[in-house]
Amino acid sequence: MTGLLALLLVGGGAVLFVRMRGISRARETVGARLTPGPDGIVAGASPIDLPADGRYGLLLLHGFGDTPQTLEYLADHMHAQGWGVHAPLLPGHGRTLDEFAASRADQWIDFAREELTALRARYESVAIIGLSMGGAIATILAGDAHDVRAIALLAPYLSMPTTLRRAAGLYRILGVLFPFLRGGGDRSIRDPIEAARNLAYGFATPRLVFELRRVVDRARAAAPAVAAPTLVVQSRQDNRIPPDAAERAFSLFRMPDRRLLWTEGNGHIVTVDYGRQIVFAAVADWLETHVRRSGTVSSAPSHSAEPRLS
Repeated sequence: MTGLLALLLVGGGAVLFVRMRGISRARETVGARLTPGPDGIVAGASPIDLPADGRYGLLLLHGFGDTPQTLEYLADHMHAQGWGVHAPLLPGHGRTLDEFAASRADQWIDFAREELTALRARYESVAIIGLSMGGAIATILAGDAHDVRAIALLAPYLSMPTTLRRAAGLYRILGVLFPFLRGGGDRSIRDPIEAARNLAYGFATPRLVFELRRVVDRARAAAPAVAAPTLVVQSRQDNRIPPDAAERAFSLFRMPDRRLLWTEGNGHIVTVDYGRQIVFAAVADWLETHVRRSGTVSSAPSHSAEPRLS
């Protein structure tokens, strides 16, 4: 009995050591890159608000562990087209790693819904653009609110790899030994200059992966109920979403006016990567056609195209 107790104590001490070391390394790595300012927000990660005097407002939603910085170029482009643009910072994002770890799916979704309500009070017609997890949240909002005139989903995270989904289900066990997981795989941004500018944490807890799965599942359930004309922009070289997964996710939408636009040569974060101007033009044209040129929501089907990015 004494030997067993000693073994348990040693094992427990080893687990605690590995856990604390993982936490320390993650905090140090993120802290060396991202330092919150006096307002608690990392420099460059603040919400974007570009008001306009016109009738049309856009809600832009960023991705998991990222910030509105990934939407800055697109926000400027759409504002120059006469749109009022608002890109909020989701709870837990763009702050400390510990604040991110404490945030949850319901907080992200509820906050985005509140931001949409606030935008409605400012503009007669509203549309939503969502990037990655922001695309999943945009799908949830549009499924609930049928006054959203159109949506543009950019590399929407509407599917999760089987391995990651299984890991999410085991988050309680994994979290004991691995408090933070480092983002892996190929780069989500191929342009090295833009990759260096990115303010994503690069780490997530197993619990956060579970929360991301909750967003994905809710978005997939909401997709058939979306009535707004929907544009999906997807790179064939997306390191997070394979083409077949993107096609299956797109098939979840049932509205007649929907379009899947394939791009080439860019990664997952299409709003800052190579060829982003082609993406911006496609989004601007979609929203111009279905919101500003249309008195009612269009029901005519459209055809997909495949411009090649340089």
